[in-house]
Amino acid sequence: MTGRQNARFGRVSVSDILNANLEKKATRDGYGAALIDIGADNPKVVVLDADLSGSTKTKKFSEKYPERFFNYGVAEQNLIGQAAGFALSGLIPVASSFAMFAAGRAWEIFRNSVGYPHLNVKVAATHAGITLGEDGASHQIIEDIALMRVIPGNTVIVPADYHQAAAAIKAAVAYQGPVYLRLGRPNVPMIYAANDPVNVGGSHVLQRGEKIAFIACGVMVYEAFKAAALIEKETGLKITVIDAYSVKPLDEQTILTETKNAKLVVTFEEHNIMAGLGSAVAELLSSVQPVRIHRVGLRDEFGQSGDTASLMKHYKLTAETMLPDLLALVKST
Repeated sequence: MTGRQNARFGRVSVSDILNANLEKKATRDGYGAALIDIGADNPKVVVLDADLSGSTKTKKFSEKYPERFFNYGVAEQNLIGQAAGFALSGLIPVASSFAMFAAGRAWEIFRNSVGYPHLNVKVAATHAGITLGEDGASHQIIEDIALMRVIPGNTVIVPADYHQAAAAIKAAVAYQGPVYLRLGRPNVPMIYAANDPVNVGGSHVLQRGEKIAFIACGVMVYEAFKAAALIEKETGLKITVIDAYSVKPLDEQTILTETKNAKLVVTFEEHNIMAGLGSAVAELLSSVQPVRIHRVGLRDEFGQSGDTASLMKHYKLTAETMLPDLLALVKST
């Protein structure tokens, strides 16, 4: 299913993106709110958690539908194994925990008990990436996109804001097969409207421009779009901006079309640049239409303890901290 859309699909324009007063909400909150609607619409949906329902935002589902909520305590491998059992029983399990535990600690269980038999399990993992903040490197998973992308037949979706996260879990539940949904802890700017859809294998073209394309996922969509706006303000150059929220399957048609005449493609992710979105885009373009690629993300290094804003600045993942390097790339293209 293609997700190709017209330019400026989201509700925020290139001029609006520089507005410091954009409303902010966490992607995990969008997920939690959507679960209530999903529970009302589909009695087959059950929600599983690992003693973190307050943090993963499944608590309200547990209060509304207690007979369809199951808490497994600090036992994430058991959580995923039980989710597989529910799927084999004809139900649609949605399992949540911190991403470090859901994708990291329980990876082998997901691979063998969910991925290999291709079961209809949805894992909604919160607190991903360095934006988790003060818990530090032990909890800041920067490898989960790589881990979940490499599992054959698995789907990986990384929403950019509150509304897209809500749409993403609805799309995941409607889709037949395993899905990994990557969610974050902090409040982030909202760039989409409530009715903007999410499709497995889709993407959104937020802006069409000239000779340079920015391709991002998750919290980095806003930062990439803002960087494009700052570059346009300084140089007059309009840059194509693509939200590749479906990291796997990647929206190959849209990316190939929108980068056909590009001289430079820059990818953005709050993740190790190895084996994540940047690698997925590089794999596609190198095999079909080679182009110069620069990847923005963590460069083979762990996170560290600190507040979200400080960490994003330290690792040069904000539009302002990325701007000098991006301007140098633009001017050399």
